[in-house]
Amino acid sequence: MSTDLTSVLVGFARTLRNAGVQATGERVEAMVAAVAALDVTRPEDAYWAGRLTLCGEPDDLPVYDAAFAAYFGGRAPARPPASVPARRRGAALFAQDDPDGGAAGSRDDDLAVAASPAEVLRRRDLAVLSAAERDEVRRLVALLAPATAARPSRRHRPAGAGAVDPPRTVRRMLRHLGEPARLARRERRDKPRRLVLLLDVSGSMAPYADSLLRFAHAAVRRRPARTEAFTLGTRLTRVTRALRHRDPDGALRAAGEAIPDWHGGTRLADSLKAFLDRWGQRGTARGAVVVLFSDGWERGDPALLAAQMARLSRLAHRVVWVNPHRGKPGYEPLVAGMAAALPYLDDFVAGHSLAALEDLVGVISRS
Repeated sequence: MSTDLTSVLVGFARTLRNAGVQATGERVEAMVAAVAALDVTRPEDAYWAGRLTLCGEPDDLPVYDAAFAAYFGGRAPARPPASVPARRRGAALFAQDDPDGGAAGSRDDDLAVAASPAEVLRRRDLAVLSAAERDEVRRLVALLAPATAARPSRRHRPAGAGAVDPPRTVRRMLRHLGEPARLARRERRDKPRRLVLLLDVSGSMAPYADSLLRFAHAAVRRRPARTEAFTLGTRLTRVTRALRHRDPDGALRAAGEAIPDWHGGTRLADSLKAFLDRWGQRGTARGAVVVLFSDGWERGDPALLAAQMARLSRLAHRVVWVNPHRGKPGYEPLVAGMAAALPYLDDFVAGHSLAALEDLVGVISRS
């Protein structure tokens, strides 16, 4: 199997994993082995090769169907008839049949031709996409599932081993008239950290605003109670409620109606101060993973932005700055606002492409 074909399959598994399916390394190896061992005759072969190896439970199936259709284009193939031998249901990708009914070309060539556009699209700059490419990226962004890692909470739950649970142990003894009873044990519950998204919607961020808001929509839909989203421009706007709509387009329309400074100026320091005074200091940012999407342009005093970033870094568990220009060749953080914020960041990452947003999902999930 060619290296290009393997990278295509691994890219699809990564997209599926970002959508919430446990596409582990062992499952990916099984899918690659199935593609290498079986012949390519129809698009259905690709579908079943991945479905039979990457999905581990019934809840994975609708997510897999959506990811398959978005990654390779078109609709997921229908279930093959019962007469089709089972060994044919695990083959590989998108070979086109010729008019005489034969397979057109070799397996590796067919797979590379069919899936390479999706791989190229993943790394294209979001600001230069065509209308058709932008629609495809929107479908893929909707499959992302940004979520923070869990942390031990103050609450406990019964467990078979661990620290002694005095209240439950005493209640057991009382049920036995004070006679000694088996010790009850407990462990701490896990609780996901809050995720806070701060999105710059000023004019300089206009080419990326749509994709970043869709990324925020995917995060809010994943954990509505543990995710907050705000926009920054000349003022602060909370858009969490608008982004809770199930439909991404409807959510963006609602958010657009709520944002009064769309594509306006940039006052990051003032907007960040408003967030910290009204929301962050009161608990929203405490112990949270805060992700700030901005190119760092600041019309105000950079020293004021540095002071607010220092406040934020003391409150948050981690501060991540996503700059669309970070992934471009030759970029250096020379803008005054960006230079002022750098000392207070835990992660400084790119956000210019779909692949960069997929990497951001991994950054957010780190504890």
